[in-house]
Amino acid sequence: MSELRELLRQHGDRLRAQIEAFRFRLEPEEIGWLRHIELGVAQVQGLPGVKAMEVVHCGRSAAGVAFDLDPAAVGVVLLDPETAVQAGMPVRRSGRVLDVPVGPRVLGRVLDPLGRPLDDGRPLEAGERWPVEREAPPILARAPVTAPLLTGIKVIDALVPIGRGQRELILGDRQTGKTTLALDTLLNQHDQDVICIYCAIGQRAQTVARAIARLRERDAMKYCVVVNAGGETPSGLQYLAPYAATAIGEWFMAQGRDVLVIYDDLSRHADAYRALSLLLRRPPGREAYPGDVFYLHARLLERATHLKDGGSLTALPIAETQAQNLSAYIPTNLISITDGQLYLSPQKFQRGELPAVDVGRSVSRVGGKAQLPAYRAVVGELKLAYAQYEELETFARFGTRLDERTRLAIERGRRVREILKQEEGDLLTPLEQLTVLLALNAGLFDDLPLEAARPAERRIRAAVQAQKETARRIEAGEPLTEGLRQHLLQLAQQAIAPLRSGSG
Repeated sequence: MSELRELLRQHGDRLRAQIEAFRFRLEPEEIGWLRHIELGVAQVQGLPGVKAMEVVHCGRSAAGVAFDLDPAAVGVVLLDPETAVQAGMPVRRSGRVLDVPVGPRVLGRVLDPLGRPLDDGRPLEAGERWPVEREAPPILARAPVTAPLLTGIKVIDALVPIGRGQRELILGDRQTGKTTLALDTLLNQHDQDVICIYCAIGQRAQTVARAIARLRERDAMKYCVVVNAGGETPSGLQYLAPYAATAIGEWFMAQGRDVLVIYDDLSRHADAYRALSLLLRRPPGREAYPGDVFYLHARLLERATHLKDGGSLTALPIAETQAQNLSAYIPTNLISITDGQLYLSPQKFQRGELPAVDVGRSVSRVGGKAQLPAYRAVVGELKLAYAQYEELETFARFGTRLDERTRLAIERGRRVREILKQEEGDLLTPLEQLTVLLALNAGLFDDLPLEAARPAERRIRAAVQAQKETARRIEAGEPLTEGLRQHLLQLAQQAIAPLRSGSG
């Protein structure tokens, strides 16, 4: 009985202490009301203290983000279907800006720009979240771009190299292989210790599903994240998608990792932003885009960099041109923001010269500084041969009588063009590329028929695949010595000898 009394006394003391400690506290809460909705954009009144990019809750089930802070009414971009909201609904502030989940838990997942799973997998565990909009790293925290981002594609790695931390635009008309080129680059990072993020903006569901299936087929999802805001999603999500993908990549960069982000594509992103701006009654400018459309992409791509403390974020934005018009508004803006562009020619695509990279209209402003030193021994001669061929090719079409030197230059150029062709997903290691290009420069392909050039290339690649130590030294940044050059040329010569004798 005494034990029961003691237990009651203890509970009574605890309850009394909690009652004495309790204090009534009044906390102000701003609650506005939804005045008007139109195509995913709502006008809200009664939120005088709301901040830019702050999340607001419309009713119980829908969320939005404060986008336009007008004194008369706040323009809110809805992040859920507008069927979930209606005029007159209460709207509450959340007190936090829009953020996304980050960290290793997002690897292998397909997410929407708010971090909600789209792959029917398990929900993301609670953890760290980073704001979608962040400031770019300051200049003093940045280091020069010096390490290569190997794509496995000969024409890019040799003639238009990309560095880790660079912003390289992929540009071209519709159906010229832009997404394929970007996905091949992503697939080549399987053993390069690079985290990859594929951000689909305004794409058809079928296109995104095909891309994800390809990543899964090549077992690439273990180092990838897919952020998808398809064409059927609200414009607000399409607008936020590239910023969310960049925030996810920045977390890995802050851990000292190298990250590749593919934005597919920023033309549709600009279109989504134009739609939002027009609905918010912002003044339209050229081609009805708002005046700050340049800043829209500049502040996004400025976040790609190489940090002094380690870690980098490489951006590969994709943009679509109309009828090869590179001087259109959005392509021009992106060309001026990025560190170079890969232009894909529709004529090359139609002729089957894949990847359809137009070397003459492509440029990398980082250049050879981000290229493996061994490449520099072969690139100069290759560029010269290809440029001469493109210049002389026009004259050859008229049936002009050519001297021997010109004829040889044209024949060499034809083989250069043939060797630079590459099938989708057939990616080459640096050693394979170097040996093939060395053999090309040395004229080993000159006495072969044009149709035998690709079989000869395959033989050379097979011959050097056993040279593991040589491959390791080249990828470690060793220059191409004369002894190594002769050794690789000898291997190439032996590999294609059966084709010359007719026994291959």
